[in-house]
Amino acid sequence: MHNNNPLGFFDSGIGGTSIWREVHALLPKENTIFLADSINAPYGEKSKEEIVELSIKNTNLLLKLNCKAIIVACNTATTNAIKELRAKYNVPIIGIEPAIKPAAINSETNTIGILATKGTLNSELFHKTTLNYPNTNIIEQIGHGLVRLIEDGKKDSPEMMNLLESYLTPMIKANIDYLVLGCSHYPYLIQNIKKIIPATIKIIDSGEAVAIQTKKILSNKTGLSQDLNSKQIFYTNSDPKVLRSILNNEFTVIKKDF
Repeated sequence: MHNNNPLGFFDSGIGGTSIWREVHALLPKENTIFLADSINAPYGEKSKEEIVELSIKNTNLLLKLNCKAIIVACNTATTNAIKELRAKYNVPIIGIEPAIKPAAINSETNTIGILATKGTLNSELFHKTTLNYPNTNIIEQIGHGLVRLIEDGKKDSPEMMNLLESYLTPMIKANIDYLVLGCSHYPYLIQNIKKIIPATIKIIDSGEAVAIQTKKILSNKTGLSQDLNSKQIFYTNSDPKVLRSILNNEFTVIKKDF
């Protein structure tokens, strides 16, 4: 069974392109549509009700564009709205969560760090997940200001480096050996993070796991695409300049109100 309808992605801005990259690398024949809801970024500072409302808005638009499955390329939207989305829609809804499991299982110091948004760290789903690892010391840090700087095209600014240093230094002192990136924007900060943390600390994000899960779900439910000339379309409701830049000007970016 083949299905050339597009895969739909949405995020509270441009960060979810880190998830899109992993999916596109594994499934290059899939047509994709990405919504960067930058005008409402960051979701991590909003209430659960607002996050659910925005997630429904984005999903409705992607379904109008004939998407066969929805990838919630945002940790905050997943941890706060995935249950509501799955209850409301019949298409596969694929979410992302901080990769606590591999970090906790493989940690030798039994201490891991999680850098995420307030919305993710305060969510019920996140708390339920952490309860599975009572013997692991989990150092949580809200990444205040990081998403906004990335959205403003300032990921390599001195301000960014100062924030990262203030967030990561207590984790280093606590002897973490894994750092979990709990926001899809944060993989774009890996090179800067590596300048601060010791090389012994491993960095984990969710992108590869989401790509593998997406392939599995499409194979079982909707069918994989066989489109040799697959199209990748990106919509943003803010200035398209930063999104184009993060995509290295390789793909079509369209400014759209949504």
